Amino acid sequence: MGQFLPTTREEMLERGWEQPDFVYISGDAYVDHPSFGAAIITRTLESRGFKVCFLAQPDWHHLDDFKRFGKPRLGFLISSGNIDSMVNHYSVSKRRRKKDSYSNNGEMNHRPDRAVIVYSQKVREAYKDATILIGGIEASLRRLGHYDYWDDKVRKSILVDADADLLMYGMGENSIVEIAEALDAGIEAKYLTYLDGTVFKTKDLSIIPDDYIMLPSFEAIIKSKKEYAKSFGIQYQNTDHFNAKTLVEPYNGFYIVQNRPNRPLTQIEFDDTYALPYQRTYHPMYDYIPAIEEVRFSLISNRGCFGACNFCALNFHQGRIIQTRSHESLIDEAKVMIQDPDFKGYIHDVGGPTANFRQPSCDKQATHGACPSKQCLWPQPCRNLKVDHSDYLSLLKKLRALDGVKKVFVRSGIRYDYLMYDQDDTFFKELVKNHISGQLKVAPEHISDQVLDKMGKPHRQLYEKFVDKYQRLNKEMGMNQFLVPYLMSSHPGSDLNSAIELAEYLRDIHHQPEQVQDFYPTPGTLSTAMYYTGLDPRDMSPVYVAKTPKEKAMQRALMQYRNPKNYHLVYEALIQAKRQDLIGFDKKSLIKPKGQYRPLKRRS
Repeated sequence: MGQFLPTTREEMLERGWEQPDFVYISGDAYVDHPSFGAAIITRTLESRGFKVCFLAQPDWHHLDDFKRFGKPRLGFLISSGNIDSMVNHYSVSKRRRKKDSYSNNGEMNHRPDRAVIVYSQKVREAYKDATILIGGIEASLRRLGHYDYWDDKVRKSILVDADADLLMYGMGENSIVEIAEALDAGIEAKYLTYLDGTVFKTKDLSIIPDDYIMLPSFEAIIKSKKEYAKSFGIQYQNTDHFNAKTLVEPYNGFYIVQNRPNRPLTQIEFDDTYALPYQRTYHPMYDYIPAIEEVRFSLISNRGCFGACNFCALNFHQGRIIQTRSHESLIDEAKVMIQDPDFKGYIHDVGGPTANFRQPSCDKQATHGACPSKQCLWPQPCRNLKVDHSDYLSLLKKLRALDGVKKVFVRSGIRYDYLMYDQDDTFFKELVKNHISGQLKVAPEHISDQVLDKMGKPHRQLYEKFVDKYQRLNKEMGMNQFLVPYLMSSHPGSDLNSAIELAEYLRDIHHQPEQVQDFYPTPGTLSTAMYYTGLDPRDMSPVYVAKTPKEKAMQRALMQYRNPKNYHLVYEALIQAKRQDLIGFDKKSLIKPKGQYRPLKRRS
């Protein structure tokens, strides 16, 4: 039986260590499970013989916690955790959340806002000459100048504000090993300017390849939204290891340099990552970490996503090239899971960013990467797209055949357009028959084609065909399983007419979402660039953006027009859009006229 990494100085000394090689600082509680990036990075370092101590959610008001293990021999590794600290703390309306699923008992206030910056500054205060390496989702998506929704302004690269030595972006297994071995060999962090998947600060551009791309300066992008959109458009086309160039962002007196993304993991490397000795749960110092429930009995089978939805940061963080684990690796993990006393026979999920992607979208991606200026699925599927669910179906069949497994569900998201492009219905039928837990969640996101185009999602017609096919297959198999659509309000491109079109669709299918998701402008997405600039960075065309709290509230209310609390907002939206035809008593009406109510019929 393995053990957790040291979390106290006493535990470190019990291992006979006088000094750790690395101290990993995380904004999350310590959960040693491969669904947590901190666990992967620390276990990867441990597997290479490095001594790693874990400092979870240190008290940032004082320096004591940051000095707990002393100064590490090679450096501090700093991450906000699995989620950006600002997203973790604030809703899209910028209201403080009440729960933190990554903290003990779901309690808030165990990490600061902008955790990477705060932790880095505290380490610098404690040890002026310490090597500080930042990474994880918060650092990754803020690696260059970026629009910050919470401050409503363009902020510098987080590397500058954190005063760190090096930033690792994307998935970091390869980067962290290369950096650790270089530091261990005596190379100072300031000389680590050549590593893929890293960002550094310099005054000397002679140290980088000559074919770099010079981005608009930080001074330019804070003054001009057009320059910001231009800069983001260039970044958006340079997110692939095989064809990306080095990017340089000038500042007053220095440069921030982004090396090309790291290469995708091979299947053997991916398997090795998940074979490390994780404890698969949270540290015993805690009572309960709610986030474990989503992943405890689930399997991650892939990484990357060529779906490239414009509002999703995966393109910037994991990339578009699919990486998969072998069947053997997943079966071995499932067998470990089955031995858990709390396992009831149900594997909750087998997937990743998109569950039914188990191969690159085309043959050339393995050697040439994803096309910089074309998407695989939008606006139409690429002619080179390979659609094949056979490997995924084979995996699901093997998992459900294991002793102790009653059901294997798919919950992490089926890309329905990719499913519809499959000429073979075998997987679709198996999905309906064996892998749905009462309801299937899919993400059309909207129903208006003008909004879908700005989302990078397929048009309404294809979704309606999918719904018809799903219902038909359920009927043929004698199943009564529901379809739950994820929908979004106020995405760039959505005006009141688009929101009303969505409300009419919900009326026609007799569905009212229990929860409504407003578009959340987070760093690293094409949609956020549209939100801030009012321009589409792909072609610099104007984009309508709902920004006032009132209009965003109206768009959100239209999705729940049946809720009496939303009546006045819906009424105002319909009047403003000159859609009084939807105020009345007939079947097409969304709401009744003000002050007019049809009396209820008495039951006989």
